[in-house]
Amino acid sequence: MSAKAKKKLGNKKKKFSKAERLKLMQEEEEKRLKEEEEARVKSEKEELARLEVELIEKEKWQQLEAKDLGRKNDELEELKVLENCFTEAERMKREHRLYSQWTHYIQCDGSPDPSVAQEMNTFISLWREEKNETFEEVIAKSKLVLYLINKLKLILLETPSTDLPEKKIAQYQGSIVELQELLHLKFNIATELLLRQASTLADLDTGNMEKVIRDENITLYVWANLKKNPRHRNIRCHEMKIGFEIPRILASSDIALRLLHTHYDHVTPLRLVPTILKYVTPTESFPVQEEAVIAPQAAISKELQEEDKQPEDKSNLDHLDQEEEIKPEEQDADFVVHTSFAKEEPESTKQEPEIKVLSETVPTAQLALLENAPERLRKFEENELDICQFTTLGGVYHLDILELPPQCKPMKGWMIMEILKDGLQKFIYPPATTEDFETENFFPPIDVMLEVHKNVIFFENPQVARWDAEDKHWKTDGISNITYKSEERVITFSLDTLGPVTLIQDTHINMPYQSWELRPFDVNKVLLTVTTVFAEIQIQIKEGLCMLASVIIGEKNYLSMLEGKWMSPIYFIITLQEAGLNIFPNEYSHFYVARNQKDPLVEMKAYRQMALLSSAFAFGWSKWNMQCGPEKVIFKVSEHLTQEETPIENPNWTLLMFSGNRALRLKIDEDSEAFSEALKEETEFHSTLYHMIKDFASIEAMEKVLSPDYQFIHSVCHMLLCTRIFSYS
Repeated sequence: MSAKAKKKLGNKKKKFSKAERLKLMQEEEEKRLKEEEEARVKSEKEELARLEVELIEKEKWQQLEAKDLGRKNDELEELKVLENCFTEAERMKREHRLYSQWTHYIQCDGSPDPSVAQEMNTFISLWREEKNETFEEVIAKSKLVLYLINKLKLILLETPSTDLPEKKIAQYQGSIVELQELLHLKFNIATELLLRQASTLADLDTGNMEKVIRDENITLYVWANLKKNPRHRNIRCHEMKIGFEIPRILASSDIALRLLHTHYDHVTPLRLVPTILKYVTPTESFPVQEEAVIAPQAAISKELQEEDKQPEDKSNLDHLDQEEEIKPEEQDADFVVHTSFAKEEPESTKQEPEIKVLSETVPTAQLALLENAPERLRKFEENELDICQFTTLGGVYHLDILELPPQCKPMKGWMIMEILKDGLQKFIYPPATTEDFETENFFPPIDVMLEVHKNVIFFENPQVARWDAEDKHWKTDGISNITYKSEERVITFSLDTLGPVTLIQDTHINMPYQSWELRPFDVNKVLLTVTTVFAEIQIQIKEGLCMLASVIIGEKNYLSMLEGKWMSPIYFIITLQEAGLNIFPNEYSHFYVARNQKDPLVEMKAYRQMALLSSAFAFGWSKWNMQCGPEKVIFKVSEHLTQEETPIENPNWTLLMFSGNRALRLKIDEDSEAFSEALKEETEFHSTLYHMIKDFASIEAMEKVLSPDYQFIHSVCHMLLCTRIFSYS
């Protein structure tokens, strides 16, 4: 038989009889039914087991809820008593402000009280009448003026709305604007006086005048074109990294170039109403001011008492002391005096109306710090700088082309000087009409080289903005060829026309944060560490004061001029923002940052209770905070009783979840693969973080929690509210 025939025979299927086929089908059906029955029984057993577990868990959960409900009122009442420290801290700050105002009044040092309109008007009027002040004299006077301006700004930010009516807000803001305008006017007059003597100050080599004046608050560079040499177009300052490349038409004109670098920004318009004041509404008024000054008034003569009753001096007692923020190193001594004064109040009942109102307004004010604006500030025009997205840093560079005034001439022992009626005039470049010229050839842009302020940090190359005097806002057009040399801290660019310019940086460049940690390291001292994409920022917090401990950029410790300087919390925040270290979101930040949205009320409750516990416990960032939704926050906590500034290696972290009304320990940890809200075995939940942590804390730690200073707790809470570590991490 051939191979082909064998293969064909093997391919033939075996034929079954009808009975065999029926039997085979019956066996398969029985097998299928048996497997289905086994699967059904198994499924039922698993379901019964699951239901049994659920029932046990439900009964256990109901028992925990019943237990929690039974002690809820007691826990909330105990927490309320503990949180009275915030009210007491605010009351102590209020009394300290009043006492400081009284101290300023009896010192009679000649400086005006910025909160008194009569004193400010007198100061401004008298200074306006002073004539022919030199630059050195104006600079000396500017220290007091800047002090008054900063003081007024702090009054607006720190004084509670119950003590700050709208009339006062308008008064203080008006005083700020008047002082700013008068200070700049005085600089212009001093510049004119300097330029009148340009010929007597001319350089022997170049024949032109060059003058440099440097101070902690301003830098002045003036160059007068006396020779009018069209070839002398490259102007460089030998003392500083400042320079201009001017076109030929300017090099042959009677002009002067002025760079007035103010290390502050008096150009950007003021915010009309401080954020906190838009939300906090007093529910009751009370006569605090008159009662608070009874004790010091009793120690002075009857004549001074009568003077103190005048309206101008009553308003003098409405606001913060100047020394508290501008000279923070003196705050502790003042505060000791103030505390003893507060304890001498003979009738505690006089404080009850004040405490009642503060107990309502303090939480409202704290919650206001976490509120988000429903819409953007306004619609910005093309090329207009969005002041919510960008921040001006390093002050303002006032760049001016000035007409050279007539020079003074010696004559028979006298100096003859022609004084122009209109005073110092700007040289218009390019001119308003350019019909007779080829604009591109005759009026090219002016190249400018500027030195960046040493106390400002730029995490990316800075951009340049110019001030539009007509529209009253910063703009980014008319500027080209921007180059920044970070090592030399020099920026060069070209301007179509000179005017005020400033350097800008993204306001939210350090947001969102990568992680954070709050850790105690000494008695009534904590260290808040915020890690961003570019830097690690460490802040020390103690009783009513904050200090920049360190700034680590990359692997290098950046030496900031702010390190080691204790300041009040609000003044500290402003100072860090002006230095380019902004880790403090505002009500518009959520439009510019991809954040982890959280319920403001839950955040506020968490921050308040974390502050209460911060003297004995460390808190840290958790990656699961992103997974739990906006109505809950998750973070790490660990008992920390050592008084060392260096962190503990491998701390025993516990993971907590808090919803504002319930706190519990989670079964998962930071290394778990998936998120779960399951309760850790053999643990309970509580209505507050305080009582949740109390379950596993030592007696020593809880005793330490009950002993810290009220101002310390208030300061820690304020920094947590301002950094918003749960929403922006």
